[in-house]
Amino acid sequence: MPEKRGYAKGIAKREEILARALEVFADKGYRKASLREIADSVGLSQAGLLHHFSSKEELFAEVLRKRDEVDSAGGGFGSGRTGAFDGLVGIVRHNAEVPGLVQLYATISAEAADPEHPGHEYFVSRYAQIVGGLEHYLRDEQEAGRIRAGADPRTLARLAVAVADGMQVQWMLDPSADMADAIEAYWALIRSAPGT
Repeated sequence: MPEKRGYAKGIAKREEILARALEVFADKGYRKASLREIADSVGLSQAGLLHHFSSKEELFAEVLRKRDEVDSAGGGFGSGRTGAFDGLVGIVRHNAEVPGLVQLYATISAEAADPEHPGHEYFVSRYAQIVGGLEHYLRDEQEAGRIRAGADPRTLARLAVAVADGMQVQWMLDPSADMADAIEAYWALIRSAPGT
């Protein structure tokens, strides 16, 4: 019995670390957030903090997974006729409120292109899920005549993600760039004109 209690306590502490790290990264950004600050805020040393993760990189990837969990609880990509794109626009609008998490995401996603990176599988899975969901939505919209005929829904889905990710980088360099407006402009470009 004590082993199960210790295991549950370890899971609870890991969740506490992730929730606090999410707040610190959102508030201070990727470069200014420190492991020491996160560790202190949950009553651990840096070594104690990293005891719950295999590496600093794994902690960062898990913070992003936690961010996705929180975003999904808040509505995620939506549902229904306009759900997928409305959800994507909503998440991108929310990202403008948490620049530190956008910095973390952009940095770790680039590093995770290496198959040996602890976050690699997370990003592969995340992109597959998002592209797959958008592809399904776009295929339905195309069959209903609301998306240009002849365009490949999977390619359109990949382009939507590329616009979102690319605009995040542009926004980090120039905060006047409106990420959500770019997604909405992309959506307008691929929609069919009435009667076509």
